Amino acid sequence: MDTIKTEAEIGKLMAETMKLNAEAAKMIRETRWYPVIWATAFAGAVIGLAKFLH
Repeated sequence: MDTIKTEAEIGKLMAETMKLNAEAAKMIRETRWYPVIWATAFAGAVIGLAKFLH
């Protein structure tokens, strides 16, 4: 009986670990794009300011 509970708990912990790893991988993929987003926003602001001042 204890063996079945232990195996069920191990399975549950393995599933939670896989879920956390998937979430971490997703966050890493998303943060990879942050510099591109900031550069695009900065370039847009500079172009907008240049058009406004010109």
